[in-house]
Amino acid sequence: MTCDRLVCANCAGPVSEGRCSVCRAHRERLHQENGPFSLGSLSPAALTALLLTLIAVALLARQAAV
Repeated sequence: MTCDRLVCANCAGPVSEGRCSVCRAHRERLHQENGPFSLGSLSPAALTALLLTLIAVALLARQAAV
């Protein structure tokens, strides 16, 4: 989730602008939860593709070892 379209209930301004302390706190919490390496930011299709790629690499490594 991003804070681009969220509206603050305290000041009625966009959370992304951080007009009040509530906006800034919520924006900071969202950025901490959605860091660059969090799995929550990946879509289910991306997770499936990653899993299939890892399985393919494992099978290729097994074939090369034989």
